[in-house]
Amino acid sequence: MALFPFHLGVHPINWVGEDVKEHGDNTTFEQIVDDIQALGLKGTEMGRKFPTDIEVLKQELAKRDIQLVSQWKSVLFSDPAYRESELAAFRKHAQFLQQMGSKVISTCEVGGSLHFDPRRTPNETEIIPLDEAGWASLVEGLNAAGKIALEYGLKLTYHHHGGTAIETPEEIDKLMALTDPNAVFLLFDSGHALYGGAEPVEVLRKHYDRVAYIHLKDVRTDLLKQAKESGVDFVTCIRNGVFTVPGTGNIDFRPIVNELLDRKYDGWALLEGEQDPGKAPAREYAAKAIEYLSSLISEKESE
Repeated sequence: MALFPFHLGVHPINWVGEDVKEHGDNTTFEQIVDDIQALGLKGTEMGRKFPTDIEVLKQELAKRDIQLVSQWKSVLFSDPAYRESELAAFRKHAQFLQQMGSKVISTCEVGGSLHFDPRRTPNETEIIPLDEAGWASLVEGLNAAGKIALEYGLKLTYHHHGGTAIETPEEIDKLMALTDPNAVFLLFDSGHALYGGAEPVEVLRKHYDRVAYIHLKDVRTDLLKQAKESGVDFVTCIRNGVFTVPGTGNIDFRPIVNELLDRKYDGWALLEGEQDPGKAPAREYAAKAIEYLSSLISEKESE
């Protein structure tokens, strides 16, 4: 394995689905972290099988030399009625991550989303775009939350995400233009960038100065094309195997890795597949991704 110049970890969603609960639902926390340790990786995010008792979680991760890098935090800032309660929940989230030694908060607006907006019914078919009032409220909320994160030594990293109102390259551009660059950062996700219609490396290049966290996710483009043509939603795409880990889909990670090496990125980058582990065993696929990325780093270093 090539020596990674950035911190490489792996997301527990490769073992246990978050949006598709039947994926890996019988997998235990112990199996996930034992596999991560066996892979030689040192970082992961919070997953739904992880212990919620902070001291137990600290102990279990520490004995395997694994750092909790982050935890997803949904927010509903686009609706002003939710502002104060959402900021209070965000502060509590930041307090937890600070206690765990994390440095970033993976944050995503759910207003208007297909699957995550609590105001909508299940199985929605269309994203509701934010109007200008919604955008203004979202920006105010994110800027305030970003300042809360900084109080705890953390950075709010915005996760552009399929099936939400911040999905396309134009929406990412607008969010970055409107938010405070000192308070709101970007979680670059290669798979979600492609899903949203962007060339992943272009998003990385354009917004690199705001990137504070990375998810390395691959896409099977033939399955994505079928999904787009048939109009299926984001969660159905997961069930259909659209997403996978680097090196087992169709994204060329060479320019992405080269960009990170040229820019001397030294933050965390987590491998993420979000697929059925019964068909794509998480540890096996993570090992494939490590080998693939290692080969790209070795290739770059030999130039």
